[in-house]
Amino acid sequence: MSIRIDQIVTRGGDTGQTSLGNGERVAKDSIRIEALGALDEANAVIGLLRATLPAGRNARFIAWVQGLLFDVGGAICIPANPPRALPHAAAALQAMEDEVAVLRAQVPPLRSFILPGGTTAAAHAHLARTVVRRAERRLTTLARQEDIGADIPACMNRLSDYLFVLGRHLNNNGMADLTWAPASPPPGTD
Repeated sequence: MSIRIDQIVTRGGDTGQTSLGNGERVAKDSIRIEALGALDEANAVIGLLRATLPAGRNARFIAWVQGLLFDVGGAICIPANPPRALPHAAAALQAMEDEVAVLRAQVPPLRSFILPGGTTAAAHAHLARTVVRRAERRLTTLARQEDIGADIPACMNRLSDYLFVLGRHLNNNGMADLTWAPASPPPGTD
C-alpha cells in the first residue's frame, strides 16, 4: 500500500470537525474520534517503550504491535456494516498469546499485586498497558453504538495482557517488580 501525505495544515479541523477515512465529517469529540485518539495515544506510548528496548525479540514484537494498532485504527476510521475485518486478526491474537506464554515462563508466579515501575523499560510497559486499557474502554463504548466486530476488542485485551507480562519481564524477570503492601502508614509518621 502506498500512502502519500502532502499537506499537514489543512484548516479542516478548525471548527471542531474532522474527516473519517471515507471522507465523512464528524465532531472531534465523537466516540469514534475518541477511540481513534486513544489508539494514537497508545501507539505513542508504545513508541516510547520501544525507544527503551535493546534490539532483539521484544523490540521487534513491539514494532509489530505498533503496526497492529495502525491496522486497528484503519478498521475503526471507516464506519462499515458489517464491520471491516482486522487483517490477520486470528494470527495477531495467537502471536500475542504466544509471546505472553514465552515471557510468563521466565517470571515467577504473582504473590502480590504489581505496582507500575521498576526499571525504566518496565515502567514504560506498565504505562503503555494503562493507555491500551483506555483505548479498549473507548472502543467498548463505540461497540455499544455499532458493531465493530469481536477481533478488535479481543486484540486490545490481549495487548494489555502482553504489556503487563512484558513489564514483569523487563523488571529482571519479576525480580525487580515493585509489589503492593496493604495498609502501611505514610513514611515519617511512625
